[in-house]
Amino acid sequence: MRPATRGRGTIAPVNEIDVAVEGGPGRRLVLVHGFTQGPRSWDALVAALDAPGEIVRVTLPGHGPPDGRSASVRLPFEPAAAAVAAAVEAAAGPEPATWLGYSLGGRLALRVALDRPDLVEALVLLGATAGIEEPGARAARVEIDERLASGLEGRGVERFVDGWLAQDLFARLPRAAAGVDERRRGTVEGLASALRLLGAGAQEPVWDRLGEIGVPVLLMAGEHDSKFSALAYRLAAGIGDRAGLSFVPGAGHAAHLERPESVAAIVNRFLSTLPAPT
Repeated sequence: MRPATRGRGTIAPVNEIDVAVEGGPGRRLVLVHGFTQGPRSWDALVAALDAPGEIVRVTLPGHGPPDGRSASVRLPFEPAAAAVAAAVEAAAGPEPATWLGYSLGGRLALRVALDRPDLVEALVLLGATAGIEEPGARAARVEIDERLASGLEGRGVERFVDGWLAQDLFARLPRAAAGVDERRRGTVEGLASALRLLGAGAQEPVWDRLGEIGVPVLLMAGEHDSKFSALAYRLAAGIGDRAGLSFVPGAGHAAHLERPESVAAIVNRFLSTLPAPT
């Protein structure tokens, strides 16, 4: 794959996105992590699921250790969603699955549901949004992410991760549950590219497409995550009757890390309402 220039990306062959498939048979659950995280960030949640079935864990473009394939992938947001969908299809098969995405992973999972509905039987979004509509606000977010990327390039991954987790957004996240070691295994180049290419300011907002979603959707946020709780309400209004809302008691933004048993209980109830997998 050709090296990507800043702000640009290349289309990744499906074998360049790391996808791990485990468990089964039963319902397929595709897990899409947040920024700086990785596939192990779902361990506590998966352990608390009832009859988890087949678990598919994606490592997003620009993420993972330097010896992983995803770390070297450079893709803009919409091609990244397409590449993730294709990689999951290639690794696990074309059967539809429930997709669960957190934050960045939620934005990508939402895009997959819109562009590849054949792969999605249900959707769970935790701490997610459909993008930033106002052009000025999008441009401001791009500038913020550029400063973050430049700071990462100057400070290194370890110091950047410590600063990232010091945000008010993660005030309720115990360090022991934050997956610091996995986050620190990321590369400077990969994570900087993710900030520039996959940030909320870099994606096309899809608020006007939410009515296209024809599958059951569970929208979640931590009860103390006021920003993303409000966004969950707005997502539900746009999706309509197919959407349900649930707020995780005692949790902030990273609810799956802060309260994995509570998140799993909510997901278990949602999954129990779906038709049995064939």
